[in-house]
Amino acid sequence: MFKLKYDDFLIYDEATGTYSMSPEQQVRDETERNRWKSTGLTILKDWRLYLMLVPMILVYLLWKYLPMTELLAAFKYGNYEDSADRAWVGFNNFKTIFVGDRASEFWMAFRNTFVIAFYGLLFGFPLPIILALFFNEVRSNIARSIMQVCVYLPKFISTVIVTSLTLVLFSGKQSGDIGIISKFLGAISGSDTLHNRLDNGLVYSLEYFRSIYIITDIWEHAGYDSIVFFAAVIAVSPTSYEAAQIDGAGKMAQMRYVVIPSILSTVVIMLIMKIGGLLSVGYEKLYLLCPSQGVGNYQVAEVVSTWSNRLGGDNELTAYGIAGEMTNNLIGMILVIGSNTIARKASDVSLY
Repeated sequence: MFKLKYDDFLIYDEATGTYSMSPEQQVRDETERNRWKSTGLTILKDWRLYLMLVPMILVYLLWKYLPMTELLAAFKYGNYEDSADRAWVGFNNFKTIFVGDRASEFWMAFRNTFVIAFYGLLFGFPLPIILALFFNEVRSNIARSIMQVCVYLPKFISTVIVTSLTLVLFSGKQSGDIGIISKFLGAISGSDTLHNRLDNGLVYSLEYFRSIYIITDIWEHAGYDSIVFFAAVIAVSPTSYEAAQIDGAGKMAQMRYVVIPSILSTVVIMLIMKIGGLLSVGYEKLYLLCPSQGVGNYQVAEVVSTWSNRLGGDNELTAYGIAGEMTNNLIGMILVIGSNTIARKASDVSLY
């Protein structure tokens, strides 16, 4: 740190031997003196806008920060409902799920979480961008609006309904009637393995569960996620298209050299956010598709969130579930920090 001196801010007049302050420094000093007063006046002037922040602040306090006090349970052991019966054990719960009695369960759930999230990112992230580029090429506003509504609609369907449709479409013989997609796949496939899996339903098989889950998840979210990219695409200046057309660029060349570079910053920001939530695989849909440990797809459907939820049913085991979730979230935080750092150094575009 450099030590500041008074002549760093004052101008010395050799003729009179006095110091004076420049007009610019006077303005800076006046602004600094009245900084809090100006801030208060700005808040009073725009109090309606700041009032709109109150619900968001309350949501974060009540549902994000206040529940963090329960994270202390990861470092304790005993009956979760009886705080007096819970003893401080430090990192013993973490040792138990990493290398102890619960290690096999936790690492299986963590592996499934990473695999499902990775494939979801690999196949699910590019599709909204492709949809946004496709919508931009549709010249009829009516046709584009109809197609957008059709692909946005699955986002507003309840998770219970989505899983029910999945179970019905991929049901097997034991359910009474084979689902229409199961019938179609069985008709076009000569594989004995596939026909054997049709007895219990493809969604309950080890081989096909992840594919079915990722396909239905993409169907549910891809259209809604394309809104951000479509907004970035339509913000591209028309003069850029005109310049490319003068140079003889066709539609694909315009898309490659004009549109994609223009939306690259949006793509990078959204990718960082997706990587940050890579391990945040929700338990609702997976819990409905794998309701118990006896289901055939349990070995590939159990993720950290469902594993923690199952342990939460036993007050003596809740601490292990909280420790697993904390580990999962810490790794997610490391991923978002690392991806943001790489993006900032590679492309000068970052989330923060």
